[in-house]
Amino acid sequence: MKKEQKAVALQYDAQINNAPTVIAKGKGRLAEKIIEMAEQKKIHIHHDESLANILLQLDILEEIPSELYQIIAQVFMFIYELDQKNKP
Repeated sequence: MKKEQKAVALQYDAQINNAPTVIAKGKGRLAEKIIEMAEQKKIHIHHDESLANILLQLDILEEIPSELYQIIAQVFMFIYELDQKNKP
């Protein structure tokens, strides 16, 4: 049996928020649409089921709790490094 897809999209704008904010989340078909949109926009997708399960508990437009700052910072740093490597 195939696992149900899960997806959470985060956004961080230091001028607006103190921490990354959940801007989309879903399971099943909704998660597939979130992932599809990210792929179309060439947004990096980080696969971590445990982190997704925690983030799915948050509301849309809710900032991540301080307990998650370190792990989310590591994910953002990893994505930043990938983007830098892929620049022409």
